[in-house]
This record gives sequence, C-alpha cells and structure tokens, in this order.
Amino acid sequence: MASSSLMFKPNPTPYKASTNTRLTRTDLSSFGQIALPKTTTTSISNTISSARRYVASTLLKHVVECSLGRMWREIQGCNNWKDLINPLNPMLGEEIIRYGEFGASCYKAFDLDVTSSRYLNCKYGKKAMLREVGMEGCGYEVTKYIYATPDIDIPTQSDACSSRWVGYVAVSSDKEAKRIGRRDVVITFRGTVTVPEWVANFMSSLTPARLDPHNPLPDVMVESGFLSMYTSCDSSCKFDVGSCREQLLSEISRIINTYKGEEISITMVGHSMGSSLALLSAYDIAELGLNRVVSKNIPITVYSFGGPRVGNSHFKERCEELGVKVLRIVNIKDPITKLPGVFMNERFRVLRGRYEVPWSCSCYAHVGVELSLDFFKMENPSYAHDIETYIRYIYKMYR
Repeated sequence: MASSSLMFKPNPTPYKASTNTRLTRTDLSSFGQIALPKTTTTSISNTISSARRYVASTLLKHVVECSLGRMWREIQGCNNWKDLINPLNPMLGEEIIRYGEFGASCYKAFDLDVTSSRYLNCKYGKKAMLREVGMEGCGYEVTKYIYATPDIDIPTQSDACSSRWVGYVAVSSDKEAKRIGRRDVVITFRGTVTVPEWVANFMSSLTPARLDPHNPLPDVMVESGFLSMYTSCDSSCKFDVGSCREQLLSEISRIINTYKGEEISITMVGHSMGSSLALLSAYDIAELGLNRVVSKNIPITVYSFGGPRVGNSHFKERCEELGVKVLRIVNIKDPITKLPGVFMNERFRVLRGRYEVPWSCSCYAHVGVELSLDFFKMENPSYAHDIETYIRYIYKMYR
C-alpha cells in the first residue's frame, strides 16, 4: 500500500470548541450583523474579510455535501487516498473531523465515577447517547454497545466484572445515507482509560491472530494484549455478552442482512487503544468474508487517531490483500504512535533496502496511509495524544 504524508504546523493556540458542540464549517462571524455607522477603514476591511470567510466556508460546506455522495469511495480510500493527502483534500478533511467526533464521543459518554451505578459503562442509553454528547444532528442511530474484557488479573480491582464499555455501533439514517451516498455503519472505540487496559497495552509480544479457523495463517501476528482485549470475555459478569469480537461480528452480520439491498460501507473509528481494536475488527470482518455480499465487497475503512502498531509485517500485507483501507492520523510528537516495536519495526525489516532479515516476522509494522500533524505543549505532555486536539488541528486547516 502506498504511503503518503502531510506535515502541518498550525498556530499553537488551538480552536476552543465546546464539548457539547459539534465542529462545523459555519462557525464563523455572521455577515449581516455588523453595524456600519462610525466604521473606520480598518473595520470595513475586517468586515469584508469576515464576509469573504463566511461566504467561502458556506460555499465549501455546500460543495463538500454535494460531492460526497459521488466521491465517497475515494474519500473512504478505494485508491489509497492518492492525491487527497498532500495537500489535504477539503472533503477528506471534513470526513476526518466528522469521524473524529464519533471517537471523541466515547470519552464523553464513558462513566468513570466510582460511585455511579454505571461505573465503567456508558452514562446514557442508546437512544439518548448521541444527543447527550452533543451529536444529536449527526444523522446516525446507535444500534449496539460494545464491551471488552482485558484478560489481566489485577488483585486490587474492586469490581467483580472485568468487562468495560469500549464503544458502539451506529448506522446512518435514511436522510444521512442519501447525503453521503450509502448506508454507513460506524464502529467506534475509545482509547485506554483503566489500569488493566494500560497493562494490556504494554503486553508487546506478538502472537498469531488465527481469527479464521479455516485459514489460521500462522505468520500473521498481532500484539497479544490487543488480541486479548478483542477475544476475551468474562463469564462471571451478571450480564455476560460475550467477547468484543462476538458482539461485533453478530451486530455487523445483522446490519448487513438488514440493508443487503443497499450500498453499504463499514467505517471503523478508534483512538489510541481503540485504533487497535478498530483495525483488528476490520481485519477480522474482511478475513471471515462478512463484507462479501453476492458479487461485491462492502468497503471497510479505518480512521485511526493516534494509534499504535498492531501487528507484524505479514499482518500489514494481509490487510492490504483483503482490501482493508487504513488512514492513520498521527501527531509526530505523540509517543503512542511509536509503540510497540520502538526498535523492531518496519524500518529494520530490510537491510540496505535489499535483504530481508531473518527476524522480520517479529517486526511490528504500521498499516495504511499516514497523515502527519505536528503539535505539542511542554506544560501538558498529554496534549500530544488527546483526540480533541487532533480534531481541532485538522479543523484549523480550513480556518
């Protein structure tokens, strides 16, 4: 798969968006509300400038919405985002922001209040969730919540059940499907929050994925902690829903069967650890052939925000063979994107560009096309990995 990159260094002061307000292209000064009496030459110039920005942003939004229905396959990576990355295509930028908001919504909805009856679950019911996180008008409906179990024994854990809410599945409405040109199924995962999840993140040994029992492919290997999160379940839980994998595959099969006569796309969104679950599930769906309907394949796209490496070079190659498209949005100062495989990675697989080293199967490799950003705050290192910061900096490219 071809790799592309865009380096962007915006103004260090980020756009400050309300946590309950969706970022839109019309968030500019409104033309027609400016008093003209006592106006100086400078203020007239500023007024004209504001008007031009308003008209330009409104026109851009209209053009994007009109064209997305025709170009959605290219935006979803059917050509590996050729000529869309550098410079960043406005339509693609809009979609990155839109899907990024799904990823950010997981953090807003996740309950970390230890006194709450919903602790480590979603704060809201499925019907109210998107409204409560400020995404009521997004045009999607949540159909299922997804839970995962870190297969890590932490003696200090106070709760008996080790399953945690990690994300959800949502489907575009009829109106939204018409706007974007297809029925879009979004699966979004949050990143690492709890201690067992952090432990799983640092289990950096590779293990064969073997997700297809009929075609085990022993050389296709993934990080053991991520695989454990994806495939483990806790039967001791009061409401045993099975593994993350079982829940997801069941819901995807149901949705595809429901809309089998329509044009469908599957879009995985993840941040940090969630990017790993997104890529693993995308690979799993494609490997099992769940996206193959009659004579065509349902496209699978992963939008990864600040994601780590997931598997080895054979895993990367297999994802490419299966047609899984991955767009990695990466801050070059985000340390998580360099893990695991700080030393044993794709750069050390081949010596002098000619000879593949004997241990190449043990080398981690990123999958997909990279969109590089560059931001950091010395006084707040976590800023470099925050998903809302990622979204704001993509947004600034249109200001």
